[in-house]
Order: sequence, then C-alpha cells, then structure tokens
Amino acid sequence: MIVAPVLPDEKQRQQAVEKYALLDTMPEESYDSITSIIAAICEVPVALITLIDRDRNFLKSRHGVEVSESPRDISFCSHAIASDDDITIVKDARKDHRFIDNPLIDAADAVFYAGVPLIDNNGYKLGTLCVFDNKPRQLTDHQKKALKSMAKQVMVLFEERYRNAQLMRVQNELKERNEELKDFAGIVSHDLKAPMSNILMIAELLAKENKGKISDRSMEYLEHLKSASKSLSRYIDGMLTFYRSDELASEEYEEISYVDLVEDIISMTVTDEQTIVTYTPEVDVSLVTSNAALHQILLNLVTNSVKYGDKEITKIHIDLQELDEAYEISVRDNGRGIEKEKIKHVFKLFFVADDEDRDGKRGTGIGLATTKRLLDELNGSITIESEPGIGTHITVRIPKH
Repeated sequence: MIVAPVLPDEKQRQQAVEKYALLDTMPEESYDSITSIIAAICEVPVALITLIDRDRNFLKSRHGVEVSESPRDISFCSHAIASDDDITIVKDARKDHRFIDNPLIDAADAVFYAGVPLIDNNGYKLGTLCVFDNKPRQLTDHQKKALKSMAKQVMVLFEERYRNAQLMRVQNELKERNEELKDFAGIVSHDLKAPMSNILMIAELLAKENKGKISDRSMEYLEHLKSASKSLSRYIDGMLTFYRSDELASEEYEEISYVDLVEDIISMTVTDEQTIVTYTPEVDVSLVTSNAALHQILLNLVTNSVKYGDKEITKIHIDLQELDEAYEISVRDNGRGIEKEKIKHVFKLFFVADDEDRDGKRGTGIGLATTKRLLDELNGSITIESEPGIGTHITVRIPKH
C-alpha cells in the first residue's frame, strides 16, 4: 500500500477546508440527495462526499455506509486530490499497487473506486465526490460526466453555505453595533436632556427677569441660546426615537381606532388656524397593527406637512384605504414640495431637503428616516410623489395582521 503524498500547498488547502465550517457537521438533505442520485446513476452501492482533514477523511454525506470518517493515510480520496486527473478511477484496488493490502478492501469491501476532486475558487482540493463498488468495473462516459457535474454542484452548495455564514456574521455584527448605538443614544439622551432643560429654563428666566434692563443685543443672545437649546433637544428626542424604532414596531399588535388616531395626531400637530387637516373616511375603521409605530409614523408625516407649508392656508388631507392584505394611509399637502433629485435621499438619516422650515428652523433629518425604519420593521413600504411649489403626496402601506 502507498500513502498518498501531502500536497505542497497543504497548509493553505487545510485552511480552505476549514473556512467552510463543514467538518464534524451533521448530515444534510441537500448533500444526501446528491450522493443518493449519483449512486443510482453510477449503479453503485456506495457514494460519498468527503473532506480531507489533517489526518482523517470526513464523510459529509454517506450513501451505503455507516461510518462518518476514516484515517487519511488509507483513504482512496487522498490519492484523488493528489492526482492531476479530473477524475481518479481505480478499476480493481486488489491489483493496484497503491492499494494492495489497504484495510478498506476487506473492511469496507472497497474494490472499485471513482472520485472527482471538490475544487474551490482558488484551486484548492477540499475532498471528493466519489463512488465505490464491491467488484471490478468501469464507468460509462455518461456516468463520468454526471459525477463531474455533481461534484461542481457540491461546490455550489459549499459556496452558498459559506456566503450564508458570512452574511449571518455580518448581520450579527450589525445587530450588536445597532444595540450599542441604541444604548449610546439612550445614555446620551438621558445625560443631555436634564442639562438642556436647565439651560432652556435659565435662559427663559433671565429673559423674563431682565426684560427692559439689558440691551437688545443681550436679549437677542438669550433668544439664540433658547433656540439652540430647543433645536438640540429635538435632535436628542429624534435620535432616541430612531434607535428605539424596532422596539416600537415589535410591541404587541392591537385594534386601533382610525378616527381616534387621526384626531390625536391633529391635536398634537395643529396649533394655528392657518393649518387645516381633513381626513377620510370620517366613519371609524379598526386597524390591527402596532399602535406605537403607527402613531409615530403618522405623527412624523403630518408634522413635516405642517412645518414645510408655504401657502397662506396649509391644507393637509389624510386618507385610509383598506385593501385585502394591507392598509394604505396617505398624507397629501399643498406645501413647498420636494425636488425630484432629492426624493431618493429623504430617508437617509440627517438628510434635510430644505434648509429651513416655515419658522426659519433647520430640520433634524431624522423624522422620515425613522418612518422608513419603522415601516421596514412592520414589513411595510412608503412612496413619495412631490412637485415643488405644488405639494407632496406620501403613501405608506402596512400589512394587515
């Protein structure tokens, strides 16, 4: 018996084997289907998908045998990966000088062997797709072609598994990073809210107590201080809501009164007689979804319509359409609108389509980003139609539950 030589790039080959994380894994139907099919095509009792480890031959899939591994130094597959041939065929191992006295001949009744190397994208031979028979024989051209094609399919499964594992790793890293950012946002919000409230309160007290006692410029400075404090407070609140969006969307679904929802949003956003909000239908409809998420979504949309109204009378209309599998809620306004080239960017965090709202304040660029994130958590969607100077029409679709 001759032990197969170790390949010159054995270290790199071993690393390639390990990267797929298949060693010592349980049987899987996708691989077992391949060995079952190739055994039938080649008309043999045994078919295997093997991985050559440091000192063993691990059987990822085994048709016709019970063992899960064998020593590498007696492995037929070690010779297959050491060969330059695209398929290694041993017609009768009892007469082949490489295998005479090999214990597998008696222990496993391994007389005939045919194996095709499993080769990754970098050219490393990981193992084989192989077949065994207990008598001398040959494969037809059709069977050889099928064995080679199935070996390529095995590598497709290996690569798919690797990509999925990499994707899962990235997703877990992003999840951990998002949790860290959420914790950070919570800590920052908590630690900044109280000082910001104190600054705002002190600025208001100073302005009140010193009215007429200090110069106009000093009063202007106090107004700037109050405005900056309020702006920073909005950023803090917005960031906390953004990073808590998954929690809002994951709250238990419940029945929501459409009329109560809209009336609540109107009371929170409309503060003057120059803003008119209408809605249809005016009869009540029960929606079953996340109450907290839907409130935040509609609040963000109506707030934007109010803030960026530029007409003498700001008109906003909310409409509900109940479809078979979803609710469609639209918010249409007669505001300043959004330029076409900016629409695709409005869901990005901190992107602001206009420098100032109707009160001369710069937006945070968090509201629509939060809305999109909430809808993603609800498996919903959002579309925007807008024309500068005419107005904006935003439609959100939320699946029924």
